[in-house]
Amino acid sequence: MEILWVLMALVMLGFVLLPLLRRRRGMIEQVPPGHPDAADPANYGFAPTEELDIRMPGPDHDLLDVLDLVQRTQDYRAAQQLLAGTEAAGELRWQRVQAFAGAASLELRQRPGGVGQPPGGQWLRVWRAEAPKDAGGAAVHAEFLVQQAWRTATPGTDEFRIIMEEARSACGDAALLAPGDPVPYIVELSVARGLGYQRAEFEQLWLKILDRAPAHMGAHLAALHYWCEKWHGSRELAYSFAEAAAARAPRGSLLAAMPLFAVFEHLPEVNLVSSFYQSEVVTRAIHGALHAVHSARPDDPMLAHVRHLLVFFLVRAERWSEAMNQLIHIDGHVGALPWTLSPDPAAEFAVYRALAVAGYEANGGSPASLPH
Repeated sequence: MEILWVLMALVMLGFVLLPLLRRRRGMIEQVPPGHPDAADPANYGFAPTEELDIRMPGPDHDLLDVLDLVQRTQDYRAAQQLLAGTEAAGELRWQRVQAFAGAASLELRQRPGGVGQPPGGQWLRVWRAEAPKDAGGAAVHAEFLVQQAWRTATPGTDEFRIIMEEARSACGDAALLAPGDPVPYIVELSVARGLGYQRAEFEQLWLKILDRAPAHMGAHLAALHYWCEKWHGSRELAYSFAEAAAARAPRGSLLAAMPLFAVFEHLPEVNLVSSFYQSEVVTRAIHGALHAVHSARPDDPMLAHVRHLLVFFLVRAERWSEAMNQLIHIDGHVGALPWTLSPDPAAEFAVYRALAVAGYEANGGSPASLPH
C-alpha cells in the first residue's frame, strides 16, 4: 500500500511539474503572454525576440559587414583580408573561420544548385581556386567540410566518414600553409571526434594546439566534446579535463569556466529535482564561471559564450539577480550554447530571459534597480 501511495504521489507531482519543467537539454516552457505571472523584458530595454541575432554570441561588426559584402557580391576578397588581419592564435580568428564556413554551408543548403543555377557558397570555391596558398581560405574550407559532415550526414555512415576524411586532409593542407596557426588543428578536433581517433592520436593533436595556443578557450571547448560520455570518454574524464584546464588557467583567462561546460554536457535528459541546480557540483562550477567573467578582459571574444551558459544555469538555480546581470551584457545575440541546440534559438533564449525578469521582479527587482 505504501508503494501505491508513493507511485500516486509521483504521478501527481508529474502533472504539476511537467508543464513547468518540460525539458529537452534544459528547455523551460514559456509563460503565455498576458498571464498574470508574465513580465515584460522590453521594460529593461531588451530586444524583441524577432530581432535577436542567432549568428553569433556577441557583436563583431567587422565580421558582419564583411559577411554582408561577401554574400551580396559573392566576392571572397573582403573575407580574405579580414582573416589576414586577424591574430592567428587569438579566439577571434577561430570564431571568424567558423562564421565564414557556416555562411557558405548555409548558402549551399538554401541553394543547392541545379541546371543553370550555381550552388550557394560559390565564393568559397572561387577563393580556394584563385588563392590556393591562402591560409585563411584553406582553414575556412576545412571547417566548411566539417560542418557539412555534421549537417548533411549521419555519424557512422560511409557518407559521413568520406566527408570527414576529406576534412582531415583539408586540415593538413591548411596547417602546412600556416605552421604557427592553431586553427587548422582546432578544426581537426571535430574530425577527431567524428572519426573516433584513438586517445594517443587525439592527445598528439591536442599537444600541437597547446604548443601554439595553450590558453585557447575555443580549442578547449572543442576538445571537451571528445572526452564527454556521449562520444569517446566519460563524465569523469570530461570533468578531469575541464578542471585541469581551470587549474592551469592564467590570470584573466576564461578557462576557469570550463567545469561549467563539462557539467552542461552531462546534464540528465530529465530532471525533476529542483535542488540539482543548487547542488555543490553545479554551484562550484557556476562560481568558477562567475569568477572567470569578472576577471576577463571586457573585449575577450569568448566572454559572451560564458555569459550565455551562465544565464541558463543561474535561471535554473533561481539566482535571478545574477542572471539579469549577465543578460544586460549579452542581450541581442543568441548564437551560443545552450540556445543553438534548439531548433529556434531566439525563442529558447527568450524563455529564459522572461523567467529571469519574472523571478527578478518577484523578489523586488525593477528596471530602476538593475545596474547597467
